[in-house]
Amino acid sequence: MNKTFSIIKPDATKRNLTGAINSKIEDSGLRIIAQKRIKLSKEMAESFYSAHKEKPFFNDLIKYMTSEPVVVQVLEGENAVNKYREIMGETNPSNAKEGTIRKDFALNIQENSVHGSDSDANAKIEIEYFFVNEEIVG
Repeated sequence: MNKTFSIIKPDATKRNLTGAINSKIEDSGLRIIAQKRIKLSKEMAESFYSAHKEKPFFNDLIKYMTSEPVVVQVLEGENAVNKYREIMGETNPSNAKEGTIRKDFALNIQENSVHGSDSDANAKIEIEYFFVNEEIVG
């Protein structure tokens, strides 16, 4: 069993889609073993997305990610990172496959409803950024 990290983003929490997204996650065979609803501070968002600091969309990303609450999660399952990336769909919802989270719920390329880790190494880093071991209870 592997773990991956997920964020249900502000556009989805604002539209009350957390349950619908969680259903897609669980229906795929992944388990939600930790979850909390938080409001990211500007400092937290800037630190979490620091890899994008020099990119032209960075300030818009930070403004968006701090605009509404988010739901951070730890997911568990076989090949969890790749499985969740399949369920999320392409970053641009126009290119996402039917039935994926982004195809069904995303508004546009930025307001694309979910974030997921892109590797096992990044999943570990991202999980540790938001959760302590005692919160991951499977």
